[in-house]
Amino acid sequence: MPFISDMISPSNLLAVLSLLILSCAGSKTDGEVTLQDTFMSGLENLENEKYLQAQSDFKHVVIRGTGSDLGDDAQYYLGEAYYRNEEYLLAVAEYEKLTRRMGFSPFVEDARFKICEAYRIESPKYYHDQEYTEKALERYQEFLDDFPNSTFIDEVVVSIEILREKLGKKVYETGILYMKMEEFESAKMTFQRVIDLYYDTGIIYQAHQGMVQALAKNREIDEALALLNDHEMDLMGEGLYGDAQETIQNVQKIIAKEQQ
Repeated sequence: MPFISDMISPSNLLAVLSLLILSCAGSKTDGEVTLQDTFMSGLENLENEKYLQAQSDFKHVVIRGTGSDLGDDAQYYLGEAYYRNEEYLLAVAEYEKLTRRMGFSPFVEDARFKICEAYRIESPKYYHDQEYTEKALERYQEFLDDFPNSTFIDEVVVSIEILREKLGKKVYETGILYMKMEEFESAKMTFQRVIDLYYDTGIIYQAHQGMVQALAKNREIDEALALLNDHEMDLMGEGLYGDAQETIQNVQKIIAKEQQ
């Protein structure tokens, strides 16, 4: 009988079930048939969205079928059962068992992608801790390096852009907080960090505006004017030029009044 892993496609469980049912009709011992029956039950439960039962089925096969092709395939589908039940961190743990121990499994690429996706889904709003965002970006980059021709590449690139935008926004908002506290040197350093690290995200325009305003508030008028001039077109296009210019003008008025 062909290996289970050669017959299973993550995208077509119903076809898999049909093939497995036929393949199981041969002469097998009672123990082997029981193990395959459990595996098939897991696939059916997974397809019918009975995820807890599917998890139980695949755990049984993984334990009893250690080292076999059936056990290796069950390891992948155990991760799937957690993933589809939105238990993403548990799914990551099971997928990683597959990728570490069964590097030649046909499911490794899909499992690696799902690990990335799981961390992306767990990534919170920008104002929370970004541990999972960082992990997602790290895993996505590793995926790009290891599977440059993957069919998932477009999705990976889009996800990386979204996550980088989130990290950039978190740093930018820290700069805004410094501005409110009138800690303008710290604000400048923070906006510069956004400019250096997240230059390819949409937050770059706001960072340039923030830097202009921080320079102005810090009474570095010449530097603020130069930066405003350098990014005039971009800031005007984003509707950010006017506020930056007004900040400079307001500080200039204060300075002029003080010098009278």
